[in-house]
Amino acid sequence: MSIRSLVRAAFIGAVTATTLAAQAPSFSINQVRSNPFPNGLVAAPHGGRIAYALNEQGRRNVWVADAPQYNARQLTSYALDDGQELTSLAVSPDGKYVIYVRGGEHSANWEGTPPNPLSLPTAPVVQIWSVPFDGGTPKRLADGDDPAISPRGDVVAFVRDRAIWTVPIDGSSAAKRLFTANGAANDPQWSPNGSQLAFVSARGDHSMIGIFTDDSTRIRWIAPSTSRDVSPRWSPDGAHLAFVRMPGAGGAPDSVLIPRPTPWAIWNADARAGTARQIWKSPETLRGSIPGTEGGTNLLYAAGGRIVFLSEMDGWPHLYSISESGGQPTLLTPGEYMAEYVALSPDGKWLAFAGNMGSDADDIDRRHVVRVPVDRAAPEVMTPGTGLEWTPAFTGDGNSIALIGATAQRPPLPGIMPARGGAVQWIGAERIAADYPASQLVTPRKVIFKAPDGLEVHGQLFDAVSSASFVRGGKKPAVIFVHGGPPRQMLLGWNYSDYYSNAYASNQYLASRGFIVLSVNYRLGIGYGRDFQHPAHGGAQGASEYLDVQAAAKYLRSLPNVDASRIGIYGGSYGGFLTAMALSHNSDLFAAGVDIHGVHDWTSERAAGLLAPRYEKAPDTQRALDVAWKSSPISAVSGWKSPVLLIHGDDDRNVQFHQTVDLARRLAKQKVDFEELIIPDDTHHFLRHANWITVDSATAAYFERKFGGTSAAVGAAKQKKQN
Repeated sequence: MSIRSLVRAAFIGAVTATTLAAQAPSFSINQVRSNPFPNGLVAAPHGGRIAYALNEQGRRNVWVADAPQYNARQLTSYALDDGQELTSLAVSPDGKYVIYVRGGEHSANWEGTPPNPLSLPTAPVVQIWSVPFDGGTPKRLADGDDPAISPRGDVVAFVRDRAIWTVPIDGSSAAKRLFTANGAANDPQWSPNGSQLAFVSARGDHSMIGIFTDDSTRIRWIAPSTSRDVSPRWSPDGAHLAFVRMPGAGGAPDSVLIPRPTPWAIWNADARAGTARQIWKSPETLRGSIPGTEGGTNLLYAAGGRIVFLSEMDGWPHLYSISESGGQPTLLTPGEYMAEYVALSPDGKWLAFAGNMGSDADDIDRRHVVRVPVDRAAPEVMTPGTGLEWTPAFTGDGNSIALIGATAQRPPLPGIMPARGGAVQWIGAERIAADYPASQLVTPRKVIFKAPDGLEVHGQLFDAVSSASFVRGGKKPAVIFVHGGPPRQMLLGWNYSDYYSNAYASNQYLASRGFIVLSVNYRLGIGYGRDFQHPAHGGAQGASEYLDVQAAAKYLRSLPNVDASRIGIYGGSYGGFLTAMALSHNSDLFAAGVDIHGVHDWTSERAAGLLAPRYEKAPDTQRALDVAWKSSPISAVSGWKSPVLLIHGDDDRNVQFHQTVDLARRLAKQKVDFEELIIPDDTHHFLRHANWITVDSATAAYFERKFGGTSAAVGAAKQKKQN
């Protein structure tokens, strides 16, 4: 057994640099990962001003642009790669201020102290900041999160210590707690005129919608019940409040292994009287369950008394609208495509969303901005072509749609286009580094293959012309990439997620090094309908998605230019789980792997609730535990023969770090060749850019050493000498 504890500097300096120098790649991982990544795009409620966050090699800052030129301007000057997120951007109604939250990890599965991935002696704090749109010094408004600017533009409501607080937007006075109430208050929603604030009061097994008016008026509770009420949304005139109602927690435990619908309903309330009535109820079917795509139900109160929502009741994540008085909902987006990142126009008459819709057969593996009226099925793809576009936002003047877009070669950029259609003006292209290798990136090709049970699986194939020394007799080593989530979809270009934008860069880099890379969109992912996302026997209930990974390996073996004896696999999170499944079940197919913060034991993760002490147990508790165990890589660790690199940040808030600690001990006992790369104090998403470079460099170097270029012996000897 060979166990190497890989210190970052030693690993990159001794192995990666030696390998890269010997094989003279066309570009480095630093070059392909140097592009700025925009996110958090928002528009002012009035006028033509937009704001977004830009991550430039870990330096996150607020940028703005405004009509008519929309030239990009930097508002903040954070200069460290310190892993502090910028989220919850908003522009005030008068366009004078931009607010944002700095710090935290908003994609975590559980809360903890604010992440400190730079290991600073003084711990970071999650804080709300305000900065003038026209330029000036940012002001810290308060410690807190989830800010909401009043329509009057004078104050900001936010969440702190399970309560709603307010603070002047200009920071002229300290924050104050708005009211005292039982439960954990969250999701503050101002009424259209700013005179009232709706919120959710979470109380464990149930939750209620409350309306706060002022210090002398009692809180108005909207139709309180034993249900879980969420997502309060004001009507344009402020007279009504729509919300989503789900059953409260409780009842006798039911079968774990038999899927059952998760019902939900839309209610509409008289905001003054506090009375409410149900106007729509989901079908009692699996497809009718609460949707799991981005934005959930995407409840919006539109013009003309129309209430918009998203449902998968016809098998796809589609948008519907219904009269505020009830009746039959209207399907707005018919067809086999999904809708996510939904935005409502200022006049409430139009929706814009990101969807895998278009006339090209490959559009199912892309995203385009689509516009549709709120009262009829007339969707129109606003950004057709071979690019990818996402997160649309109508400008406050209604004249334009702001968006972010990319291609297979050009990295993501903000853009602006006419609201009625037309060319996109891309913003901030000058921030792309001069040595960014756009012309050297391959265009991934859509491939479709079938799993053993007949399911069609989509993938993206990266195959670049290469003179790498380990291309032997025209045959190349290959690597399968499996995404995490699992409700994610890899695309035919740069991804709209920063995590998977990194994966796309890594796949491009591996292709440039002489590997054929196949990115697999296995079942459980989004983009191909609800039934694909919710298959039988998936995850801890049978891991049927692993069939798609096996099929991917066999597809690669069928390609004439792939060396079947040199197929590797890597992925993070759920992709790490599938990597471990591949190595434990099929070391005959997979010669090496890189397992990045993967789940290895379902009985200590998602099935842990079955072990909770209570008198009543689900009738199939033991059977469910047995299935969860057999669905776990560690249950088959005796079959694990291939070498693996284990990578994990030890402040992970999505997958317990113990998952990797436990696996390492089992592999050691099995005398499996494994190596470790541990990132102290960073989280599941590797918040520091430098840590992503470390991870990507280590991944590529590992496969190169295991699959043998001319520098492999040099790198291995160097590493052995250092140990």
